[in-house]
Amino acid sequence: MSWTNRFTFGGTGETSSRYRRLYGISFGMVYLFLLVAEILSGEFHGAKAVWAWLSLIAFVISYLATVVSPRSMTERSRSTYPLLALTTAQAVVGALVFGGGWLALPIYVTVLFAMILPPRRAGFGIAGMLAVVVGCGLLHHSDGTTLLILGLEVVTLGMLFIGVRNTRLLAGQLREAQGEVARLAAADERLRIARDLHDLLGHSLSLIVLKSELAGRLAEDSPKVLQEIQDIESVARKALTEVREAVTGYRQRSLPEELDNARTVLRAAGVEPLVRVSGTPLPGLLDGLFGWAVREGTTNVVRHARARSCRIEVTYDGEHAILEIMDDGRGEEPFRLGSGLQGLTERVREAGGNVEVGPGAKAGFRLRVLVPVGAAA
Repeated sequence: MSWTNRFTFGGTGETSSRYRRLYGISFGMVYLFLLVAEILSGEFHGAKAVWAWLSLIAFVISYLATVVSPRSMTERSRSTYPLLALTTAQAVVGALVFGGGWLALPIYVTVLFAMILPPRRAGFGIAGMLAVVVGCGLLHHSDGTTLLILGLEVVTLGMLFIGVRNTRLLAGQLREAQGEVARLAAADERLRIARDLHDLLGHSLSLIVLKSELAGRLAEDSPKVLQEIQDIESVARKALTEVREAVTGYRQRSLPEELDNARTVLRAAGVEPLVRVSGTPLPGLLDGLFGWAVREGTTNVVRHARARSCRIEVTYDGEHAILEIMDDGRGEEPFRLGSGLQGLTERVREAGGNVEVGPGAKAGFRLRVLVPVGAAA
């Protein structure tokens, strides 16, 4: 996932993030009271005063809407960028028409550029706002000292908030890294427990079963003793089965492991694997679920598809996790779900997602799993 798509303003959820942004930005809004004082001072008269009030109110609404707009990958281009463009236009028009204290509006837009746009684009935006301040100031005959101060504010605040954004991005990456380390540590601990269960209980229960079988042969002349020994053997076998099931659960493979295994299995079957993963690591629940989906999908390709290539794509944008497995094999109809895919479909539905299976658009077979992260959590 790109640098800009991964950035958020802080907080664990979108709602929390919006409140944090609104709280942080409210302190800077206090300087707009200078514009209110300028209007109330009587410097503007008649229709110009009305337009000044309307312009200021519209700018504040647009500015706050931009601040609290969604930061997700899908919503960014749908709402955030149009709001940013509208706020920028209002700031430029205000500075161009009224001058004076209204030259501060581009400074507010500079902060938005720094916190929303990628660094390179933010730099161009800051340079543009500097040109607006200087140009509008000269147009309204502002003194050189005022223009120098405003220009320095544009540059310094822009660089400062780009630095703040970088810091928050690094903090987010650090949290992700810590989460991944914790997940790997948990996986290692599960493997250790699985080994201990197998080495200790598995060996002991297997020995009990063998001893019970031997004792049963030796006690064939005593039906009562034979029945008790058979009961011991039955209980030991059941316990051994349960231990093996528990060990299998603890040894559940993660999605990265299953993707590596899929590459190996497909190549061994003469199928060229094309694996693509985009986004941050999946949460624990989805990681195991998608790992199972990759295993089931790969098994079907090897057994039934007669394909030459298979593409596996995993996408995670923080809101939805999507897995697609597509091959160029037969993809014949009628298509019938096997027990493995039926079980996968049930588990995905329990996690709040859905599974699409069937022939591909052009050829072959297609398996698509989509799970909303909120529903899975």
